[in-house]
Amino acid sequence: MKKQIPLAERMRPSSLNEYFGQQHLIGEDKPIRKFIENKQLPSLIFWGPPGVGKTTLARILAHESNAHFFQLSAIDSSVKEVRAILETARKLPQTLLFIDEIHRFNKAQQDSLLKAVEDGTITLIGATTENPSFEVISALLSRCQVFTLEHLEKEELDALLRHALANDEYLSGLNIDLNETDTLIAYSGGDARKLLNLLEMYISQANLGKELVIDNEHIKSALTEYASLYDKNGEQHYDTISAFIKSIRGSDPNAALYYLAKMTLAGEDPKFIARRLLILASEDIGNANPNALLLANNCFQAINVIGYPECELILSQTVVYLATSPKSNASYLAIKYAKQLVKDNPNANVPLHLRNAPTKLMKQLDYGSGYKYAHDFENNFAFQEFMPAELVDHRIYEPGKNAREEEQRKFLKARWKDKYHY
Repeated sequence: MKKQIPLAERMRPSSLNEYFGQQHLIGEDKPIRKFIENKQLPSLIFWGPPGVGKTTLARILAHESNAHFFQLSAIDSSVKEVRAILETARKLPQTLLFIDEIHRFNKAQQDSLLKAVEDGTITLIGATTENPSFEVISALLSRCQVFTLEHLEKEELDALLRHALANDEYLSGLNIDLNETDTLIAYSGGDARKLLNLLEMYISQANLGKELVIDNEHIKSALTEYASLYDKNGEQHYDTISAFIKSIRGSDPNAALYYLAKMTLAGEDPKFIARRLLILASEDIGNANPNALLLANNCFQAINVIGYPECELILSQTVVYLATSPKSNASYLAIKYAKQLVKDNPNANVPLHLRNAPTKLMKQLDYGSGYKYAHDFENNFAFQEFMPAELVDHRIYEPGKNAREEEQRKFLKARWKDKYHY
């Protein structure tokens, strides 16, 4: 037994019966098991977070299908390498090509797979942590079935730990008392590979001359350098920023700061965070508090000259301010509605009195005729029609229910009376 081989690799299953998790795909009467039973394996895309068994499942499928197995990483593979495998595959009865992180292939690289997938030269299995709808070209996506792989459940992870301790040649020879697993499982974040790595790390630090107890207290004290579950380039990135924005929108500074800390600890680009705050300040706060956009913009400018760790203070201040600010999406809804009106009325004409009249002919055609210059009137306002004839009296902007926009509502009603029904 070669102890230098990582535990996760030593425990990699070779059949579906040894595989942990993804019962919605490999359980009885589930699609992947049926593929194997029917000996008909289509091209697939496995979408899921790291450590849920995408590579392992691809290897098992190749083995169960008696297919020649080729593996590429999209990070460092070229079109030339892909074509070389395709050339080899044409001489073989059945070939399964597994491409890890297929979302990192550019369009040309993905295009190079199309004909081989279509004519059956290869069965393609692509693995991705990104939403394939956005990252895999539609032509290739249409030729593959997409399956979502999920984080392993607590019970599955607990069973995996016990399986490793009982069946690994090295670990099974040690005096290990697996008492509690909650903390170890929590640290893994549902990632089976990470779980086995953490177990191996803990055991490597222990005195193996006596009984080794695995419980929550010992795990907490031993694994002091816990890396937060956050993949800057994977699904966790999008889930975390989504929760962050929704927490601010929901006026919860506590949750917002938690997700901010999660991102900053993972080394997230502060400019990315600041850009999202800028968007939120307009989309979710808007004219309920126009200062929010000013502060968010100042935050963005500041972090361009101040990096970690000091920029965390600026981000924190801005997050708390935005989370505790009154909210309004009135401007967001207004422009959305306005765009729809444009799409529904593409030929609506600008009223004659609002048109530009730079030439004599245009003036003769009444371009600009009858326009009332607002500053020539009391309170800098003149009652006149600004909307195209087809859209007269359409109210696009609906002020939000907050103190400042209620003042806007009063202002508009005073000017327009019953025209827009403010």
